[in-house]
Amino acid sequence: MKIIKSFKVLKKEINFSQNIGFVPTMGSLHKGHLSLINIAKKKCKRVLVSIFVNPSQFNDKKDYQNYPRELENDILKLKKYSVDYLFLPTESEVYQKKIVKKINISNNDKILCAKYRKGHFEGVLAVVNRLLQNINSKYVFFGEKDFQQIFLIKKYLNNFKNKIIICNTVRNKSFLPLSSRNKLLSKISLLKAEKISQLILNFKKKILTNFSNINLLNHYKKKIRKHCDNIEYLEIRNKNNLSVNIKKNNFKIFIAYKINKIRLIDNV
Repeated sequence: MKIIKSFKVLKKEINFSQNIGFVPTMGSLHKGHLSLINIAKKKCKRVLVSIFVNPSQFNDKKDYQNYPRELENDILKLKKYSVDYLFLPTESEVYQKKIVKKINISNNDKILCAKYRKGHFEGVLAVVNRLLQNINSKYVFFGEKDFQQIFLIKKYLNNFKNKIIICNTVRNKSFLPLSSRNKLLSKISLLKAEKISQLILNFKKKILTNFSNINLLNHYKKKIRKHCDNIEYLEIRNKNNLSVNIKKNNFKIFIAYKINKIRLIDNV
């Protein structure tokens, strides 16, 4: 595995005319990330993974400082999975002079996480834009857990030729979606988070059985509140355009909540 730290070397070392798959990450790799890599390996001739904890997408400095970082373990995992290239840029490499750190989004898109994490997606779009400007891979792989992120990337960064591949959310045996932030949870907090994911999966099942059960939203909010400090949002939206115009065949349930100051998201 070649470890590359600059865009200049990246372009020199990698032949992007080949079938290259790109998996962007912030590190602290778990089975969810590794599933993306496995899918990329099956679909592509070579796989490039990036690790960069992007400061411009954190609206809380403590959250940025506390974000899990396990670079040595990450490198071992990537080698075990026979990844071809690892891109490890510094902040100064990504955000060189005159490179924007935020890309504005419309007020209409300031919903769900964009409403509660001010500036978050503006930072995400800026870093993804910067990466895709320099990484002309055939495919880019994202996990469905970050559904709103993928929606905004498709909407605002549609000038790139990379094809986005959305991969299913990977969950543990108790149905909690895998996340680097899970490592910050105590055993008790983890059990609470698992219960919340089980509740929203149960809610979805009820709606699919009888669409009128969509009116049980407040009932499920009360149940979920028993297992967390607070709910930022629990909403049902159209999975195609994130509007509130929903039908039985096009809805998704979205949630963000905090347990012991750790913010978690899910969608089903």
